[in-house]
Amino acid sequence: MQKFKCLIIEDEPLAAEIINEYIQQLSHLELTAVCTNAIDGLQVLKTEAIDILFLDINLPRLSGIDFLRSLVKKPSVIFITAHREYAIEGYELDVVDYLLKPVSFSRFLMAINKITERNYLPGAGDQLQQPKDYLFVNVSRKRQKIEYDEIIYFESKREYVNIVTQQGAYLTKIQLSELEKQLDKTVFIRIHRSFIVSKRKIKAYNSTEVDLAAIQIPIGRNYKEQVLVQLNQS
Repeated sequence: MQKFKCLIIEDEPLAAEIINEYIQQLSHLELTAVCTNAIDGLQVLKTEAIDILFLDINLPRLSGIDFLRSLVKKPSVIFITAHREYAIEGYELDVVDYLLKPVSFSRFLMAINKITERNYLPGAGDQLQQPKDYLFVNVSRKRQKIEYDEIIYFESKREYVNIVTQQGAYLTKIQLSELEKQLDKTVFIRIHRSFIVSKRKIKAYNSTEVDLAAIQIPIGRNYKEQVLVQLNQS
């Protein structure tokens, strides 16, 4: 039977120990590491091919939700938390399951079976549909096609978004948050409530701004942690 490599990111020692014990009881699971924060967990993901990530939501410095949003390539994720109110947000992030503490073995097994018996593994549909490398937006009563490689950044203008490209700018009536849902997360990154930038066009960055050729765009305070994690991962 295939071995599934597991990573636990959990800052509560008892909770981590329980999940570890459950993993040891299943021969097809293999524990790779236990981390107490998201930053250490990221280092493991960089060097190991993790299949299943057990992720606490309330972590120090960077929450499990923000950490998950920052990942480009995600393993199968099972959230672990003491707070039921995060369930909806967890499912919106396409997690496999959501386990409430204290986690029973039977509930743990149900979550694992969703992965091992239903083939809920990242990449299963990658060959069926290739990601788009362009975007269609409404500009002057037309549907304008814009290639991803041309786009430098998006800027919110209240109910409009200004799309700045190498050939010029296009103003389209849409909320930035709605436009963000259409974008390939491996190409674009939101760094501010008013800006999404192309990672391909970033020439340099620090903790406060990114350089896009002749323009510098600030990194918003609420986006700083997840932006730096994702850019450091690139």
